[in-house]
Amino acid sequence: MAAKSQPNVPKAKSVDSVTNDRTASQGQWGRAWEVDWFSLGSIIFLLLCAPFIVYYFIMACDQYSCALTGPVVDIATGRARLSDIWAKTPPITRKAAQLYTLWVTFQVLLYTSLPDFCHKFLPGYVGGIQEGAVTPAGVVNKYQINGLQAWLLTHLLWFANAHLLSWFSPTIIFDNWIPLLWCANILGYAVSTFAMVKGYFFPTSARDCKFTGNFFYNYMMGVEFNPRIGKWFDFKLFFNGRPGIVAWTLINLSFAAKQRELHGHVTNAMVLVNVLQAIYVIDFFWNETWYLKTIDICHDHFGWYLGWGDCVWLPYLYTLQGLYLVYHPVQLSTPRAVGVLLLGLVGYYIFRVANHQKDLFRRTDGRCLIWGKKPKVIECSYTSADGQRHHSKLLVSGFWGVARHFNYVGDLMGSLAYCLACGGGHLLPYFYIIYMAILLTHRCLRDEHRCASKYGRDWERYTAAVPYRLLPGIF
Repeated sequence: MAAKSQPNVPKAKSVDSVTNDRTASQGQWGRAWEVDWFSLGSIIFLLLCAPFIVYYFIMACDQYSCALTGPVVDIATGRARLSDIWAKTPPITRKAAQLYTLWVTFQVLLYTSLPDFCHKFLPGYVGGIQEGAVTPAGVVNKYQINGLQAWLLTHLLWFANAHLLSWFSPTIIFDNWIPLLWCANILGYAVSTFAMVKGYFFPTSARDCKFTGNFFYNYMMGVEFNPRIGKWFDFKLFFNGRPGIVAWTLINLSFAAKQRELHGHVTNAMVLVNVLQAIYVIDFFWNETWYLKTIDICHDHFGWYLGWGDCVWLPYLYTLQGLYLVYHPVQLSTPRAVGVLLLGLVGYYIFRVANHQKDLFRRTDGRCLIWGKKPKVIECSYTSADGQRHHSKLLVSGFWGVARHFNYVGDLMGSLAYCLACGGGHLLPYFYIIYMAILLTHRCLRDEHRCASKYGRDWERYTAAVPYRLLPGIF
């Protein structure tokens, strides 16, 4: 199948051609216009295999106590058939459908109907109406930032139910985990399909749409840059943060409750996973305004990659450590628990301080101190698709002078800590660090290509000043 392509759109340029012909590249930074065969093959592979990967991991925990080789060995030796495994898989249920519909509706209401009040009494928190970055077409969108408020209200309700109201069991998420998976898939595919149709027939900003001429790539990576319904419901911001990330900590709490129900206590490994991942989630919502300037909002279009990924991939695979600990209640020795905690906290410190340095630098236009000194900068400029010329600065001080994406090092250290909390009994909980290493390396390369296209020779000056992408002396 082929989607319509934009007439007379320029081809995506290589980094070298951008460098040599700065003028020709102006306005072309952003997602690719055309797709090579390798990219197309990768897209089709992910569309076909990613849902199966999620199912396989969850099924392995449910039927094989998280042994990833269990299903393969059973099928290879004839002890089980695919039909046997599928027959044991819980189907979608009315209860799960009602729960998931209620959950998404509640988050939509919190997002659209309750203006932020946290910024009025929490010192240092920035919420309410905020502006995003300039899009490739020169548009500056406004956002209602109220994610921290939604997270707090959701968790207050959860704890009130657990200790006072008893409307539902704290294990309700675990008890309906696979039926909820089918509901999440339905929403993920529905919103991705709707976003693509919307991009073709009634886009929010037609100038920010990109058509590659390939149906699969358009569906996967998205056509619209910032699809919206009405003035404030932004698909990208909502699905990136709600319902997946708000649910992350609730899912972990439900897993902890199930571990207590099954084994009579909550292990220190489960506590570590809950605490370290909660720090990351709370940080995300505390800095939601900063998130408007990240690659997810500033570069990615909204397609299956974000729509299905945020509904299914994130809540089901980012919580594998907690799920594993329900089946295997690991109790770490005190020195190992302290080591895991320190690794997670140091990783978070690097992640947060690096991002704070860049945010401070942006907010003050470089009129600040980084590590006690005036920051070093590289002046640069770029032109958006509407012909407007913009000026910017690239930071080469602090962690950003160590490596161009050193914040990802902190992210990877935290990810490793989650996995190490689960001990060494199975491979399954270590999927997260393997996936994050691949994701962040790919994101690093993708961001570099985008910046090279956007800034041209100025980006060459920056890479000369900060030669390493991620790990000094290595990469």
